[in-house]
Formats: sequence, C-alpha cells, structure tokens
Amino acid sequence: MRVLVAEDERDLADLVAMGLRRHAMAVDVVYDGAAAAERLAVSDYDVLVLDRDLPELHGDLVCRDLVARGSRTRILMMTAASSVPERVAGLGMGADDYLPKPFDFTELVARVRALGRRSRDQVPPVLTRHGIVLDTHRLQASRDGRHLHLSLKEFAVLEVLMRAEGAVVSAERLLEEAWDENADPFTTVVRVVVSRLRAKLGDPPCIQTVPGAGYLL
Repeated sequence: MRVLVAEDERDLADLVAMGLRRHAMAVDVVYDGAAAAERLAVSDYDVLVLDRDLPELHGDLVCRDLVARGSRTRILMMTAASSVPERVAGLGMGADDYLPKPFDFTELVARVRALGRRSRDQVPPVLTRHGIVLDTHRLQASRDGRHLHLSLKEFAVLEVLMRAEGAVVSAERLLEEAWDENADPFTTVVRVVVSRLRAKLGDPPCIQTVPGAGYLL
C-alpha cells in the first residue's frame, strides 16, 4: 500500500510514517499543503493521511482538489478540531474518513488499511496462490503450511505479485508500490529482494522472471 502523510507537526508526521512502514506500507511524508499537492500530482497513492490545518495550502483545498480530479486516492483527514460540525464539514468536502487528534495508533492503522482496500479493486484480506497464504492483516505468510519468515519489504513485494493474479509486474511497478519515493530506480534493490523472496519461498520455484518485462507469480 502506498501512503502519503501530510502533517506540519514534523515529529508526529515522522512517527506516523515510521509506524505505518512497520505494517509493510510504502510511506512518503510532506509537511505543508503545497508539497502535498505537488506530490499528489505526480504520484499515485492509495491513501492520503491529511492534517486539515496545513501551512502554505490549507488541507481543505488539498482535499477538494483531489476529489475534483476524480482521484482514486482515499483521504483520511485528521485534526485537533473534533466537534461534530467540524467532522461533518470535513466529510462533506470529500474526505473518506475523519480521525480526531489525539488518536490511538492502532485505530489509525486500521482506518488506513480499510481505506487502502477501498482504493483498489476489492480483494480479500487473505490471499492464496500456489500454496502460498498471505494474511495482509496479521502480516503472516506461509507456503504449504510452512511459515515464511519474510522481511516487511519481501512481504510487500509478494503481496503485489499475488494481487496481480498471474500478470507480469514490472520492476518499476514494484518500486512504485512497495518502496517510498527515496528508492533509487537505478539500483538493483528489486532484483535483490525478489532473489531473497525466491529463496524463502523454496521449491518448486514460483516467481518467474520475464526478460525485459518484470516478474510474475
């Protein structure tokens, strides 16, 4: 899942991003509304965690612009203003969910996950293919009953491949969906992670390299 966190309280923004990354999400962070609008114009995110009171460009304007463009990105708006009229106003301008501050982090994760599922084609939370069972809620994976000890990045790559349902997935798409913006597209990081994943999945081999195109499960 690809997430953008737009929050001007830097410590909070970085803490939220760090926590979401621990749940195998690829997270980018911005600290003002103008930067959020710029990032949303060039990258495809599943979920935007949006502080309403952003500097440079107010969060309301970021929200309205995203909705007006018909983006599939789901918006979780959060703010210290938690009265019913404020929540109604936030949802009325197009936000998909509203979370008042302070919040419990487990609730934030659950809401982001729920919105992420809504931003994509409907798929079950537990994916199965070739004897592989991937529980995206518990971050657990197994093959033929054997538990797989996967890193968060390996888990994220496997999830993208399984969601593709046998279609070829390019290295560029894996970078876009499983890494944040800091990933260098000219490195071999995708090949290295796929190689480690192959080894952990074991025999018979189930990840095929398609020369010049990418990988398929």
